[in-house]
Amino acid sequence: MDWTQAVDGYCERVDASYWAEPVNAITNAAFMLVAVLMWQRSFGMGRVLAAVLFAIGVGSYLFHTHAQPWAALLDVLPILIFVVLYVFVANRDFWGLRGWALWGLTALFFPYAVVMVPVFGLVPGLGGSAGYAPVPLLIFIYAVLLRHRLPDVARGLAIGAGLLVLSLTARTIDEPLCTLWPMGTHFLWHMLNAVMLGWMIEVWTRHMLAARARAR
Repeated sequence: MDWTQAVDGYCERVDASYWAEPVNAITNAAFMLVAVLMWQRSFGMGRVLAAVLFAIGVGSYLFHTHAQPWAALLDVLPILIFVVLYVFVANRDFWGLRGWALWGLTALFFPYAVVMVPVFGLVPGLGGSAGYAPVPLLIFIYAVLLRHRLPDVARGLAIGAGLLVLSLTARTIDEPLCTLWPMGTHFLWHMLNAVMLGWMIEVWTRHMLAARARAR
């Protein structure tokens, strides 16, 4: 594989130059700004998630400027790390799992993704967004299952799932609407996704603060 070949997957990019996607590049600042905010608001694993959120912004910026496979890897890998870490803290702190149950259920995310990504790939028009589509479904499943145990958390997760569906919609329609809107809509994926990921950290933070208050 040529790790330095040019990649053109977005409406805004019309050549291989560094600033061919200025809006897509600059809007990655949203990830970094939200990450800084959540670092200040959270603690513990919340700060770890905030640090990964900042890395998402850096990786995405590199991809939308360099637009090469090595940068694409740096774009996708922090997102995967964030998702797996959040599944871990959700299993640990929302469900109270420990030991093998915690690690085993968290590890099940990988076969879940392996099965569900091809399923979503069958959805007409979803395209490259199929790789992300299993995530809002999983968040919604957690929201439904937690609705009696932790109704506030369940409500927060449902909001997060809804935000992610909106951001995935913006990502999906980028190319189909390119002739009508040459700037594309991928930048909305960045901005909505930044809000969504920050919100997911906020949901965890509020839950942990409430648990601390009850333990006093």
